[in-house]
Amino acid sequence: MHSSGFVSPEFELDSKSENFSSESEIYFSEDMANTHERALKELATPDVNYQPLYVQFPETEGDVRYEFKSDLIHLLPKFLGLAGEDPHKHLKEFHAVCSTLRAHDVPEELVKMKAFPFSLDCAAKD
Repeated sequence: MHSSGFVSPEFELDSKSENFSSESEIYFSEDMANTHERALKELATPDVNYQPLYVQFPETEGDVRYEFKSDLIHLLPKFLGLAGEDPHKHLKEFHAVCSTLRAHDVPEELVKMKAFPFSLDCAAKD
């Protein structure tokens, strides 16, 4: 069993009190105190030793193949990478089209990952 206390806004540790009355007090456990102190920048930095440096497609069951027909590729919204374009709007439209392109037994994530390069054009491809 872990002993616990509270840290007040002044960050004074009160290991004997278990008073939950103050809304400004933060729950504190010994596990948190024993962890190595790391800066927020360190926590946000990805660890490249454990993450692959390439795109991994979602795993599918069996030998699932999905082929885009040229008519379906033309349905995809185009993002040119211009200053006035809204990337959020492009992604919303892309999501809407990809949800209709989904075939049986093919994960939607796989369809999106395979279709996304076809939605980029001009400066956005670079």
